[in-house]
Amino acid sequence: MDPYSSSSSSSSGASPQVSTEDIMDQVKLQLAQAYAEEFLETLRGKCFEKCITKPGSSLSGSESSCVSRCVDRYIEATGIISRALFRTSS
Repeated sequence: MDPYSSSSSSSSGASPQVSTEDIMDQVKLQLAQAYAEEFLETLRGKCFEKCITKPGSSLSGSESSCVSRCVDRYIEATGIISRALFRTSS
């Protein structure tokens, strides 16, 4: 049974109690998962577009190096932006 449903039919006759903290934790988890998925999708798209010139069954050495550098730079840039945003918002 879904603990967030408003149905009052349970085996004990009482609906389960869900705290605000539990709901907030669930929302935070879902937001973190959505952010991670969006981050990876953006990273894949940008680095693929930039580095993969001839898609095939494997990467060439230069494509592999390019993807590695692209990922490293994107992660570094995201960290810099995040730190700057959190520093100015406090």
